[in-house]
Amino acid sequence: MAGKAGAQSSKPTVTAKATDTQKAVALAESGHCGEALPLLKRAMRQAEDRDLKKRIALDGLHCAMAHDTPYDSLDFLAVLSRDFAHDPEALYAATHAYSDLSMRSSQDLAREAPFSFQVHELNAEALEVQGRWDEAAVEYRKILDINPMLPGIHARLGRALLSKPHPSPAELEQAKKSFEEELEVDPRNTAAEYVLGQLAADSGDFATAIRHFSRATELDPSFSEAYLGLGTALNSAKRFSEAVTPLEKYEKMAPDSPTAHYQLALAYAGVGRKDDANREAALHRQTAAELEAVKRKAATAQEKQQSPDAQPEQK
Repeated sequence: MAGKAGAQSSKPTVTAKATDTQKAVALAESGHCGEALPLLKRAMRQAEDRDLKKRIALDGLHCAMAHDTPYDSLDFLAVLSRDFAHDPEALYAATHAYSDLSMRSSQDLAREAPFSFQVHELNAEALEVQGRWDEAAVEYRKILDINPMLPGIHARLGRALLSKPHPSPAELEQAKKSFEEELEVDPRNTAAEYVLGQLAADSGDFATAIRHFSRATELDPSFSEAYLGLGTALNSAKRFSEAVTPLEKYEKMAPDSPTAHYQLALAYAGVGRKDDANREAALHRQTAAELEAVKRKAATAQEKQQSPDAQPEQK
């Protein structure tokens, strides 16, 4: 009897929860977001059905953004990101919400601190996305006028200069100087060491390239491209025995890289390890062919997507 009484007493609670959830969803989907938001938050915590939980979270997210209370969206975004991380509908909604939050925050920054270096940095980042490298460089220079010791900004200026399609010799020299100045501010900037190594290698200064690439691998032992740069520069300097170790490390990190096998074959040949050199040369041919096949497949798929015949028929 006691069990039955307990079961009976639980029914009103379950019914009440269902009614509250229905009310929250109905309010949200009829545009009464101010009333719906607190109810949706409570309903989302209580929802056990997965489809219902997603519906509540999506309604709450829409209401928070549309009702101009964007920070109320964070609870709903947390649930969508955690519980529906592979759901396209949830990901689509989250993408728009995060974009809107980002835009609002940037507007707040521009309004509250219009002369701060952070505003110039935000402008520079937006210009880089648009490929407007000269204008981005101007913004980074403005930041350096405000604070020349700010970590990362010299490197970003150098990156903007190098990102241009055809940087002039003067711009290459300016970029090099920017990365060198970055290391004066932040001696542990691995990316600056790597780029300086690449610039030196491109100009045929292999001794300088080796020094920078070596430093990059010391700062970040997981930086695979730095090992490749170091091994390649050592090969170019005919220091084959020294090139073997960094290239073997790179090959372990990137076993499908044709470049890894090619450079390692050169290093092995240079130290007289003929069998190892032949093996790496064969692996170079194999991985290069496999990579080319993947590229062709991707190109074919892209052509099919762009073909008029691939468009669905209009009814």
